[in-house]
Amino acid sequence: MRRLLAAISIILLIAIAAKPANAFSLIDPNTWPATLNPHNWPFSVYPIPEVATDPNSGVTYGILTAVLFKDKAGDIDYIFAPDVNNNSTLGPGGNLRFLAYPSEDTQWYAVGGAQENIARNVDLNYETGRTHRDWWSFAGRFFFERDPTERFFGIGNASRLGQETNYTTEQVYFRGLFGWNVTPNLQLAAVTRPRYVRIQQGGFTTQPQIFTLFPNVKGINGGTEIYNEVRITYDTRDSIDIPRDGGLALGYYGLADRRLMSSVSYNRFGGELRRYYSIGKRITFAGHMYMQWTPAGNETPFWAMPWLGGGESFLYTTETLRGYGAGRFIDNNVAVANIEMRTRVLEANVFGTQGTLELAPFFETGRVWHSMSQNPVQQLHSVGGMGFRAIAEPFVVGYVDVGWGGEGPAVFSGINYPF
Repeated sequence: MRRLLAAISIILLIAIAAKPANAFSLIDPNTWPATLNPHNWPFSVYPIPEVATDPNSGVTYGILTAVLFKDKAGDIDYIFAPDVNNNSTLGPGGNLRFLAYPSEDTQWYAVGGAQENIARNVDLNYETGRTHRDWWSFAGRFFFERDPTERFFGIGNASRLGQETNYTTEQVYFRGLFGWNVTPNLQLAAVTRPRYVRIQQGGFTTQPQIFTLFPNVKGINGGTEIYNEVRITYDTRDSIDIPRDGGLALGYYGLADRRLMSSVSYNRFGGELRRYYSIGKRITFAGHMYMQWTPAGNETPFWAMPWLGGGESFLYTTETLRGYGAGRFIDNNVAVANIEMRTRVLEANVFGTQGTLELAPFFETGRVWHSMSQNPVQQLHSVGGMGFRAIAEPFVVGYVDVGWGGEGPAVFSGINYPF
C-alpha cells in the first residue's frame, strides 16, 4: 500500500510540473470541464466528522454532510445538513437540518432528530424584520423535545457534584414575539410562550434518577405555563449574526400566573448588555453581561428557573458557563459576565465559498442565588478556554468551544456565536 501511495504521489507531482498551460489536471478543478468544476456548482458538499464530549450527554461520534447552496455572489442561501451518529448511552441516531438565509432581514430553519433510546426533537423557527427597517418584526418558534440527558444537582450556587442526578425533560412550546420598531435601533416587543413540561426517567443509569434524591423539588411532576413578557431593546450592532462593532441593551419583565391558565405563578425581570470593539480587520473583543431576578419565585418550578452552564445563551432560560454542562447551577436569580477575543487567523475560498477560521480565547464568570438580598458578585464560578469558529459570511458561524472550570474540561459544538 505504501508503494502504491508513493507511486501515485510521484505521478501527480510529475503531472503538475509537466502539464502545459490550461491542460487537464485531476487535482486542479479550474482545468475540469465546466459542468464538473465545483466552482461552477450552485452548491458545495462537505462531509464533516462529528466528535462531541458534552458533560451531560457523554460521547457522540458520527458523520455530518453539509450541503451549502449559494447565490450568484457566492453567499450562502441555504444549508442542508443531515447526519448519522452514535451516542455511547443513547445509541444510534441522526438529525435532519435545513437552514435558510434568504436575507439578513428574514431567516428560518427546520431541525428534527432522534436517537434509539428516548431522545426526540423537532425545532421550527421563523424570523422576519430582524434588521428593524420596517415598523414591525415577528419571530415564531415551535419546539418539541424529549431529552434524556438532563442533569440536576439541587437548587443553589453551592450544589454538589456528588448529588448529580439524571432525568428526561419532555416539553413542547410555541414562542411568539411581535415587535414595534420605534426606530431602526429601538424596539418595544411583546412575547408569549405557552409551554407544556413533564419530567420522566432519564436515559443514564450511571447516575441516580432525580426522583430518588430530590422527590420534593418544585416542578418534579412537570406543569404548564403561559408566560407573557414585555421588553425594550436598543441595538446598534453592525451585524446581527457576525457583529464586530456596536452593542445591544435589553430589559424585560415577564410573568406566569394561575389566573392566566398556568399551573404555577411567578414573575421575573432582567437585563442584558453586549458590546463589540474591533482592532483592525482581525481582532474583535466581544463582551456580554446578563442578570435576572425572580422577586415572587416561591412557586417557580426548577425547570423554569434560570440555568447557568453549557455552551449556549438563551434569554431567561440558560446562560453560558463553558466549563460546566447545561443546568449545572439553578436558582431563582442569575448573573454572568463573558469576554472573548475573536481573532481571524485564516481566510480561504473553498469551492467558491469564502471561509474564515477564528480563534477566540474566552473568560466567563457567574453565579446563581436564591434571595433578592444576596450579593450577586460573591462566590463566583469562573471558566477559561478557547473557541474555534468557522465563519461563512454574512450569516453562518459554526463553533467548537473548549472550556475548563472547577470540575474539569468541557467541549461544546454548534451553530452561531454563544452571544
